[in-house]
Amino acid sequence: MNAKTQIIVLLFSFLYGFIFYYLYKLNNKIITNHNHLFQSFTTIMFMYNIVLIYLISLYKLNHGMFHIYFSIMLFLGFISALKIKNLLLSNVKFTNFLAKLKKK
Repeated sequence: MNAKTQIIVLLFSFLYGFIFYYLYKLNNKIITNHNHLFQSFTTIMFMYNIVLIYLISLYKLNHGMFHIYFSIMLFLGFISALKIKNLLLSNVKFTNFLAKLKKK
């Protein structure tokens, strides 16, 4: 695998970590108020689909070669999305906004 392909796959893995984080949050919002059987089935299907899409994408990008640093970049993308979300939420003043809405 040449350097250009590795850089493309590393960037894809990092961005897929972002996508995975937001889909994970969406999945949690969907399954929150359901019974345990539905939660388990939905979580298993969600993880199966996420992994399958990632492996198919890797197959299309670099003929299915997998290296450990691809999973490290995926993990770093997931953690970065979490940190960016927390940073953005810390700069937004929800309490002041809600207080202004209640006064009206």
